[in-house]
Amino acid sequence: MKKIALSLAVLAIAGSAALAQTPLTFAQVDTDGNGELSYEELRAVWPDLTEDEFNAADLNMSGGLDANELDALQPSTVPAPAAE
Repeated sequence: MKKIALSLAVLAIAGSAALAQTPLTFAQVDTDGNGELSYEELRAVWPDLTEDEFNAADLNMSGGLDANELDALQPSTVPAPAAE
């Protein structure tokens, strides 16, 4: 769960100037509390996420991403840090 919270924090920093108002945990992003993040919920903190990326990550085709689907999505869409 810490990996998800950290990943959401990175996404929020990269995608929003209003960091203080941006939710950073899975539970905070999951505004309807159903245990999955909808495309709309994720777009609130990840504005560059495309619907195609979201749909490709929704492996069970439930219309939302659970924690495992979100973790699987992130490595392909979050740029790797530059090597020093």
